[in-house]
Amino acid sequence: MEAAHGHGYGHDEHAHHPSGLMRWVTTTNHKDIGTLYLWFSFSMFIVGGILALMLRAELFQPGLQLWEPHFFNQLTTMHGLIMVFGAIMPAFVGFANWQVPLMIGAPDMAFARMNNWSFWLLPPAAILLVTSFFVPGGATAAGWTLYAPLSTQMGPGMDLAIFALHIMGASSIMGSINIITTILNMRAPGMTLMKMPLFVWTWLITAYLLIAVMPVLAGAVTMVLTDRHFGTTFFNAAGGGDPVMFQHIFWFFGHPEVYIMILPAFGIVSQIVPAFARKPLFGYSSMVYATSSIAILSFIVWAHHMFTVGMPAASQLFFMYATMLIAVPTGVKVFNWIATMWKGSMTFETPMLFACGFIFVFSMGGFTGLVLAITPIDIQLQDTYYVVAHFHYVLVAGSLFAIFGGVYYWLPKWTGHMYNETLGKVHFWLTMIFFNVTFFPMHFSGLAGMPRRVPDYALQFADFNMLSTIGAFGFGLSQMLFLYVVVTCIRGGAKAPDKVWEGAQGLEWTVPSPAPYHTFEIPPVVK
Repeated sequence: MEAAHGHGYGHDEHAHHPSGLMRWVTTTNHKDIGTLYLWFSFSMFIVGGILALMLRAELFQPGLQLWEPHFFNQLTTMHGLIMVFGAIMPAFVGFANWQVPLMIGAPDMAFARMNNWSFWLLPPAAILLVTSFFVPGGATAAGWTLYAPLSTQMGPGMDLAIFALHIMGASSIMGSINIITTILNMRAPGMTLMKMPLFVWTWLITAYLLIAVMPVLAGAVTMVLTDRHFGTTFFNAAGGGDPVMFQHIFWFFGHPEVYIMILPAFGIVSQIVPAFARKPLFGYSSMVYATSSIAILSFIVWAHHMFTVGMPAASQLFFMYATMLIAVPTGVKVFNWIATMWKGSMTFETPMLFACGFIFVFSMGGFTGLVLAITPIDIQLQDTYYVVAHFHYVLVAGSLFAIFGGVYYWLPKWTGHMYNETLGKVHFWLTMIFFNVTFFPMHFSGLAGMPRRVPDYALQFADFNMLSTIGAFGFGLSQMLFLYVVVTCIRGGAKAPDKVWEGAQGLEWTVPSPAPYHTFEIPPVVK
């Protein structure tokens, strides 16, 4: 019975159930914690978005309008760090908390209290990160990549950022241990690994990636910290160190990191597409192998971020070919999604719109990635707006679209209410149009030579920048509609039917195998 209490499904009439604020602070329930992650991620998304709009406002016209260059660079850095570590990653962990136990028929996550601790590390870290704006010297202006020797020279805001990253890294590692243990040890009888929904598979692989690379980031920022305060010279050439070594260590974390931000998105899309095509997912096992190969390849491509540091031609060739190889498993996934839709009886509710939008726009981002993989082209385009366009096509049109799709898809299950379908579709179209108005022109600015992270620019780039800024403000305002749709859904709305997306084949079980005999939606009675 003791064990049962920890999981919140043992029933004791004398047990004290906190209510109000304390319920959320002390909760060990995976659904509550998933909800906390999602709301935290949305609030960070708003903060990061405001920083981005401040950047775009400066770039509306050439010349210095609003911010001096140092502050402009601080905005760039903090926008990147907050979006990556505060918005995208916690959102996917929120989905994992909500869905993984339900999908594998587990009563809760394996380590319920550690789950609570993983979440509550994030708000203090976020506060540290945002507070760095208000210390002497301001937030770090070294870019989200924190390149040495810039990061060894910055003011105390850099130290706050380092501590924030340490705390967020600890949270990620604990969350990953929890997810792996839950998936490997707590599946319902009959739920073999190759019968798990793809979302569970993508998270299992993502969790291994996180455990592998988060300590690498911790090592990199700790070396920066000791260079700053304890007289070491890891990245100082005058003392025998090497600034390029920082880039190697950082990108050995940073490249798997970008796959950490996209693999759960692949999982969400792989749940949505079969449901609205009313067919099982095409090529289930090939999807699992493709996801695994993407994860393995992600460890051997890090130096494609570093083609301009003067590495030997042999290294450049290796990293170029290894990078282009990732297009193969990614192409398999896109092919399988399209094959799933092929001859299906499709309907286009909001989740399906976001899934289709994801496939289309993510593929464009993938193609520009392929362009940047080619060493001589990358040397020309490095640090231009072409790169900015590329990674926003994969991170916004990739991760973010999948997050929106997942929220609309599972919201009725989470709240018991239906959201407003019409407003959901309006949100999709506004997001899709303004996203492309913002980021598509950046390809042209970049090809013409507009460098990134500059507050002022030549007159020739004025029109494209004006267009991007208008798009960015439209995109930001569209997300207020999303907030409205979600809040009204939580507070009421039509009651969700038992089978929300009628006609979808088993919905959560999109593999041609029987569902486990018990979903644990109603907790079992523990003897």
